[in-house]
Amino acid sequence: MDDRDHKVMKSMSENIFGYLFGDKGYISQALFDLLFEDGIQLITKVRKNMKQRNLTETEQILLRKRAVIESVNDELKNICKLQHTRHRSVNGFLFNIMSVLAAYSFFPKKPSLNIKMEHSIQLKLAA
Repeated sequence: MDDRDHKVMKSMSENIFGYLFGDKGYISQALFDLLFEDGIQLITKVRKNMKQRNLTETEQILLRKRAVIESVNDELKNICKLQHTRHRSVNGFLFNIMSVLAAYSFFPKKPSLNIKMEHSIQLKLAA
């Protein structure tokens, strides 16, 4: 099922708010408006034929860090054998996820986001 469908996206984002990061395939004004009504801001890179959007510094950094998250997902699926197939029981599903996360915790090198937020009372001037 296509997860860019409005009904599917509405049900997946029912109880969340904040930022939602996606790739260029999720670009749609109708989808952006649908999510924005629910308090979710869709952040994607722009296509070549689109004009640039103004993103805050934090949004730009988090959008770049999306690649790190995708690499962790790739390691979990391909190296640790996380399966998306239908499990015969809830226990089997939970056992698969827990065993994959336990195996991943023993990896010597794990990607890191290295995000350090600084809170200051100074105002930031926009250029």
